[in-house]
Amino acid sequence: MESSGFADLLGFLNADDYTIAREVLQRGIAAVFVVAFVSAMAQFPALLGERGLLPAPTLIARTTGRRLPSIFRLRAFRYSDRMLRAAAALGAAVAASVILGLPQLGPPWVPMLAFAVMWVLYLSIVNIGQVFYGFGWESLLLEAGAVAAFLGSRETAPPLLIIVFFWWLVVRIELGAGLIKMRGDSSWRDLTAMTYHHETQPMPGPLSRRAHLLPGAVHRAETLGNHLVQLGMPLLLFAPQPIAGCAATLIIVTQLWLVVSGNFAWLNWMTIIVAFSGVSDSFLLWITGRGNSGASLSVWSWFGVPLGAQSHTDAVAGAASMSPIWWIALTTAMFLTFAWLSIPAVANLFSRGQLMNASFNRLGIGNAYGAFGSVTQVRREVVIEGTLAEHPGDDDWREYDFKGKPGAVARLPRQFAPYHLRLDWQMWFLALGDWNATWFERLIEKLLAADPATLRLLRVDPFRGVAPRAVRARVFSYRFTTRDEKRTTGDIWMRRELAVLVQPTRRVPE
Repeated sequence: MESSGFADLLGFLNADDYTIAREVLQRGIAAVFVVAFVSAMAQFPALLGERGLLPAPTLIARTTGRRLPSIFRLRAFRYSDRMLRAAAALGAAVAASVILGLPQLGPPWVPMLAFAVMWVLYLSIVNIGQVFYGFGWESLLLEAGAVAAFLGSRETAPPLLIIVFFWWLVVRIELGAGLIKMRGDSSWRDLTAMTYHHETQPMPGPLSRRAHLLPGAVHRAETLGNHLVQLGMPLLLFAPQPIAGCAATLIIVTQLWLVVSGNFAWLNWMTIIVAFSGVSDSFLLWITGRGNSGASLSVWSWFGVPLGAQSHTDAVAGAASMSPIWWIALTTAMFLTFAWLSIPAVANLFSRGQLMNASFNRLGIGNAYGAFGSVTQVRREVVIEGTLAEHPGDDDWREYDFKGKPGAVARLPRQFAPYHLRLDWQMWFLALGDWNATWFERLIEKLLAADPATLRLLRVDPFRGVAPRAVRARVFSYRFTTRDEKRTTGDIWMRRELAVLVQPTRRVPE
């Protein structure tokens, strides 16, 4: 089959032209699953385990599987910290096999089974994860994983309807976020939002201060660019190439800027991965200026697909001709099912009371997405301190240092995304005013007891495993230092005490 050149790029999209996109979707989503499962192994027991801050067994006992389905409700998989770690390890292993491309070598039901295992295991974790798993990127990963199950293997061409549903997923992520910004906060409408965002975002990264200190005109351009991309580009994924590919590229570029300027777990990476569904093989060849099958074979070889001397185009055409009827029927049926489940999300996009990061069914498919409908203009941080002194003075208190959230004013924020530091994120929400959080009361109790599992969630235990005599918590306002202040003090942050959240508290004798 010979290429007809650039004229073909102006034709409507076809599934045979999305083989590289399929590889990126399958392997990329699987890579995020690995991060999610590793995070669960490392953090879930201390946060939500048998002796965690919000024990999952307690939630399981007082809720039903109809509302929150989870394998950990089954007798054979009854929750224990050991069972949780085993399930997460299995999920990570299956996801790693997809990254290596092993299930994709078999018939189309093999990668479908692999993604089904990942989806069931992670849904089971999320549904008992309570506030520590109440983030939009959890449902985004679950929905993307469910849809990716029907992308097939190398024996079949990428199903067009499944690729189309990924475009619709991008619309809900990006257009949903753009609309809720315009509806939710005047700072987005007057183009001042990014003046505050880099400083007040939940977990700044190493470049966040530099981004914050950019001129006001740059921040206004950032905000305007955000609107143009989120409100204008998603629907263009349904346009012919190269328009769709250009729209996808702009989405990816803006997400990369958010990657380097902040720490949003895997939200940005998932958006990049699903946006790649709009990048066709022919578009990649067009932007590289190479329009022959040899160039396509070179691009395809990046993903380790052994095509030998056969051209990539011929290989895909052959796969398409061999797609079994049952597979075509199944993917069509699943597209219609996914579309039906998305009806509430369509209504949500046009609603004045638009919901952000909402699920409308137990399967977590057809969700509403969106982030930062409002921007915090003043950063507050809760600082927890302990002391070994019986009658402590001001100099006797030592600060517990968290891994990601701002604490010591001289410490440069680190890059953790796509890894999700769940306790650090909840500390940000706490500082926004969630003062009566049950998990925070239990965190204070765990620190008073020098609980080893809890202390491993922190960057620094100032007492090296010794139980403090008392713990307190204070609220500070934080702001990035100016260039002059940085030269003078060497600090990254300036902070000012606002209030005492928890008065010095001692452990209750057992």
